[in-house]
Amino acid sequence: MFKKILIANRGEIACRVAATARRMAIQTVAVYSDADASAKHVSVCDEAIHLGGSAPKESYLRWEKIIEAAQATGAQAIHPGYGFLSENEDFAKACASAGLVFIGPPASAILAMGLKAESKQLMEKAGVPLVPGYHGAGQDPAMLKTEADRIGYPVLIKASAGGGGKGMRAVDKAEDFADALASCKREAINSFGDDAVLIEKYVQRPRHIEIQVFGDTQGNYVYLFERDCSVQRRHQKVLEEAPAPGMTEAMRQQMGEAAVAAARAVNYVGAGTVEFIVEQRADGSMNFFFMEMNTRLQVEHPVTEAITGLDLVEWQLRVAFGEPLPLQQADLRIQGHAIEARICAENPDNNFLPATGSLQVYRKPGSTSFERAPGAVRIDDGVREGDAISPFYDSMVAKLIVHGATRAEALARLDEALAQTHIVGLATNVQFLRHVVRSPSFAQANLDTGLIPREQAVLFHQETIGLPLAVAAAVARALQDEKALEGVDPFSKRDGWRSHGVVVRGFDFEFHGEACKAALTCQHDGALQLQVGDVSGQLSFAARDDGLDVRFGSQRLLAKVYAQGETVHIFAGQGATAITVIDPLAHAGETQGEGGRLTAPMPGKVVSFAVKAGDTVKKGQPLAVMDAMKMEHTIAAPIDGVVAELLYAPGDQVVEGAELLKLVQAAV
Repeated sequence: MFKKILIANRGEIACRVAATARRMAIQTVAVYSDADASAKHVSVCDEAIHLGGSAPKESYLRWEKIIEAAQATGAQAIHPGYGFLSENEDFAKACASAGLVFIGPPASAILAMGLKAESKQLMEKAGVPLVPGYHGAGQDPAMLKTEADRIGYPVLIKASAGGGGKGMRAVDKAEDFADALASCKREAINSFGDDAVLIEKYVQRPRHIEIQVFGDTQGNYVYLFERDCSVQRRHQKVLEEAPAPGMTEAMRQQMGEAAVAAARAVNYVGAGTVEFIVEQRADGSMNFFFMEMNTRLQVEHPVTEAITGLDLVEWQLRVAFGEPLPLQQADLRIQGHAIEARICAENPDNNFLPATGSLQVYRKPGSTSFERAPGAVRIDDGVREGDAISPFYDSMVAKLIVHGATRAEALARLDEALAQTHIVGLATNVQFLRHVVRSPSFAQANLDTGLIPREQAVLFHQETIGLPLAVAAAVARALQDEKALEGVDPFSKRDGWRSHGVVVRGFDFEFHGEACKAALTCQHDGALQLQVGDVSGQLSFAARDDGLDVRFGSQRLLAKVYAQGETVHIFAGQGATAITVIDPLAHAGETQGEGGRLTAPMPGKVVSFAVKAGDTVKKGQPLAVMDAMKMEHTIAAPIDGVVAELLYAPGDQVVEGAELLKLVQAAV
C-alpha cells in the first residue's frame, strides 16, 4: 500500500480522505492557499505545502505546483477529492508523467465522460438510454434555438463541460431562450473555461437518481446501489438519501447494470457515479435516462457508505494501488436507510444568496468522523469554531449524515441532529433543511426536482418561535448574564427585590425588521412579570445542562441561547430565531440610511448591467449580474425609480457592501 499521499483539495473532503489514510497508516500531505493557511485540513495532515493566493486559479488549480509538492515530499500518489482538478484529464496525465499515481480513473475515461455531448453519443452506442436532445458540436446560437424549438419546450440548457448545477438553465418558452443561453455560456466559461452547451428535453416531475460504480485494473465492476438526489435548489443538491424511496429490485438491477455498462464503455477504474434522470409516469412506473457520469468521488458518498458499511475512500486507495475490488456484486447488501444534509452558508429566504463570515458559534450533535454502526450520526466538515467562510470557495460548511433502520427512523434522527446544530456568525440553511425534512412531500417520499418550489409555502419565511417567546428568552439571557456578574454584596443583586414597591425595566428589540418594546416588572418578592405588546405573563427561567429553561405565562421554551453583540440567537427543538436588543444610547445620533442604494450582497465580480444611467425601472426589474462563490447572482430594483449613475463597469471586482449604482425613487 502507499506510504504517503498528497491530497490536492481543501475543506471537508481533504479531512475525509485524511481520516481514512490515517486509519490505513498512510501519511498525508495537505496543500493550502493564503486563505486556508490555518484551515482544519492543514492541521489534520502530516505535512502541508503552500500553493499560492486565495483564489483557486492561484492555488488549488495550479497542478504544476501540486505535482512539485508531491515530488518534494515523497508522496507516491495524489488524491484529487472532488471539484478543482478531480476531473481534469491533463492533470491526470501530468501525474502519470511525473511517476505519481492519480487516485481516480484514467485520463481517457475523464476525457470521454467530461464533455456531456460526447459522453451522450458514447452512451448511446453502449445501449444506455438517453433523454431526447441535441448533443452536437455546433454552437451557433440561432442553430441551438432551432434545436430547442424542435425538441419542444421546456428544455434544459447545460454546459457541456459542466457539473454541480453550474452553467445550467431551464427554459419554459422560446422567447426566453436567447437570454438563458447567454447567461449559461457566461457561467460555463467562468467555471469551466468552455462555453459549449447541449440542449435536452426537460423531463416533467423528474427524479435525480444516481448509481455508485467501482472498477478495478483487473476489469471487475460493481454497482453499490443508488442514491436519490432529487431535492435541489439552483440545480444543486440539498438532501441525498440511499436507497431511493420506492425503488423496486428489478429497476435497481436495471439501473445498476446500465451504470456498469457505462463504466465498461470507457474502461473505468476507481469510484464513479452515473447520474440518471428518472421520469415518473402517471401509472406509477418509472423510466430512466442517462444524464452524465461524474468521474470522481461524490459529495454524497457517505450515504452509500452508511447503507453498505464500506469505506469508499479505502476502496479508492486499494484500487489505485492495483488491488482488485474488495467485494463482488453478490457480496453487497443494503442495510437500513441513510440521509445526508448539506449545511451551507447561505440565506434560503433571499434566493439562497451565499453568505460569508466567521463561525462565532459552531456546535454539532454528538457524532463520529466515520461510523459504520446503524443509527449513527456523522459530521463531515473542514471547519472549526472561529473559522471564516470566505468568498473564494463554495458555501458548504459541513455534511450531516444520519443512518437508521428505516427511512422514518432516519428522518427523525436527521431532524433531531439538525436541531442540535447551532451556527452563529453567518446565515445558514439549517432551519430551511428542517422545514424540508418536515414538509409533506419529503416526509411522504413524494420526490422530484421541483419539490422545493412546490413546497415553498412551508419552506420559506417560516418562524417557529414567535415574538413573545423570543423576547422572553432574550430577557432571561440578559438576567442570567447579570446574575453571573453579581458580587456577594446583597445590595448589588439585580433580582428585583426591594424593601418596598416594584421596579419596571424597559427593553427595546428588533424582530425580523420590526421594532418592539417590552416591560419587565420586578415584584417585591422577586417575581417577574413580562409585558410584550398585548401579551403579559409571569417570567421564570433556570439554567440547565441542555440549555435555558424559560417559562412565560403558559408557554415554555427549552433553548440554547447565545448572545453575540446586540443579537441574541435562540436554538430550540421547535426551531431557531434571532432577536436584536436595541441600546438607545449606543444608537443615539444615528440617521436613516440613504434610500435608493444598491449594494453588492457579498464580495465578487460585476458581470453585466442591464440598465444605463437615465433608465426608468420598476421594482423587481433586473439591474445587474454579479459572480460570487462560483454562481451568478441577479441584483433587482428594490423600488420604482430612475438610474442616476453606474458606479462600476463589467469585470470590476467589488467588496461586500459596495454601492453598484444609484437609483432615484420615482415621484409618486
